Amino acid sequence: MSTLTTLRGPARVVVRQHRSTLRAAGLLALAGLVVVLGFALWASHLIDEFEAGSCKASGVSGPACDQRIVDFNGSMSLFSAVLMYAGLVVTVLPGIISAFIAGPLIARELESGTYRVAWTQSVTPARWLAAKLAVPAVLLVAGVTVLSAVLAWAQTQTATDFSVDWFDAQVFGATLPVIIGYTLLGIAVGALTGLLLHRTVAAMAVAAVVTGTVMVALGAFRSALWPLRTAISTTDGPSHVPLDSWVVEVGRVTASGDRLPMDVCWPRASEAQEARCLAERDVTGMFVDHHPASHLWPLQLVETGIVLVLAALAVAVAFRVLRRRTV
Repeated sequence: MSTLTTLRGPARVVVRQHRSTLRAAGLLALAGLVVVLGFALWASHLIDEFEAGSCKASGVSGPACDQRIVDFNGSMSLFSAVLMYAGLVVTVLPGIISAFIAGPLIARELESGTYRVAWTQSVTPARWLAAKLAVPAVLLVAGVTVLSAVLAWAQTQTATDFSVDWFDAQVFGATLPVIIGYTLLGIAVGALTGLLLHRTVAAMAVAAVVTGTVMVALGAFRSALWPLRTAISTTDGPSHVPLDSWVVEVGRVTASGDRLPMDVCWPRASEAQEARCLAERDVTGMFVDHHPASHLWPLQLVETGIVLVLAALAVAVAFRVLRRRTV
């Protein structure tokens, strides 16, 4: 039995009204999955083949091996670029979702007056809005979950020299659970904007801008959502910062613990002059503020919590606006 026939009431109407859009979105998502999976399997095969070859296994050098290494690096670079673009697409989906909810799903009905048909057929305004929120929420959360999971798996198939960093905006923003939070925020903001503006094009533009602004703002303050770790080293010593860490700030540190910019005493005409300048300022080493890879999940959970609170607030305001409109 089809999904459409098993749905009841307003939810069934929402699916019927937008089945063409839902079908097109599903096909696009499927095409994206096929592309990412295909590239991941291809990259995995190339890595296995390269590591088993004589150039990698025995350290053989020569024109043939040099060309093979160049070709391999080029392929891995291409795969990393595909992953970054795929992550970017998933990351900006909440803005696109917000525009769709605001315009075609909400504002168009209010602008054309077709909502009156539903409201006069034993469907209360609250149930009407609940269906407008619930149907896309279920479908879109399921969709972005699959997309994010496949993308996360594909990111493990890259060679070490072409790894995708967990803190990159295109990667972090497309990772579960934060992508689910932003998807729900996009739905909530879209519904609220559509109810406030009643104009399809205007609602789409405003909703996308508002959702995008929240995403950019939280992304800018992301490093502050969880306490940083600080590694301090002597001028000539190692920093003891893991290679997969998100380095937020680097600078000089004095014997009294004061922090100075990294470029203090630079440039100088000679190393001796630079060393003398550092000694005069009592610089004893360097500091590195960073998030280790273990901070991925705390950062994800904190940002997701903030986004879900904003989404819940937008939903509450949307129902309040609807109630005032129908009083």
